[in-house]
Amino acid sequence: MQKENCFYLGKIVRKYSFKGELLVKLDTDEPELFTEMESVFVEQRKNLIPFFIVESSLHKSELLRVRFEDVNNEEEANALIGANLYLPLEFLPTLTGNKFYYHEIIGFTAEDESFGEIGKITGVNDSTSQALFEIDHDGKEILIPMIDHFIKKVDREKKSILLNVPEGLIEMYL
Repeated sequence: MQKENCFYLGKIVRKYSFKGELLVKLDTDEPELFTEMESVFVEQRKNLIPFFIVESSLHKSELLRVRFEDVNNEEEANALIGANLYLPLEFLPTLTGNKFYYHEIIGFTAEDESFGEIGKITGVNDSTSQALFEIDHDGKEILIPMIDHFIKKVDREKKSILLNVPEGLIEMYL
């Protein structure tokens, strides 16, 4: 399995018991959606390795407690601490309305209610405190904050996002 065909699920943060159980910090607002998984991909030396789950449950509501097949002691569990977990993209829950996954909107056309067509969304910068749409407008990059109030409509069929951004924000980049 290639990483580009997967989404980041979370990270193994510590051991839970001397029997090889581990605690995973999930990157989701709904951890309960991932308690019935049969397997996950664990990143080891830049490769994704499938690990089968014997049992899992929520631990203190935000961590997932897992026991992997063939991980039966502290030493085997220690080797996995800090590893990232991935699942294939088809396991992502479907979003509707104006909710979207960042990877899903790459290539969408961004439009503004007053400016018109802004350009193609080339990426999302989520390394700042406020995630930003990265939009290519005839070779110039325009950054628009991903604020719910700005997002008026996500049209998956037309692959477009309608925005209503403050006057002058787009022009500032041109």
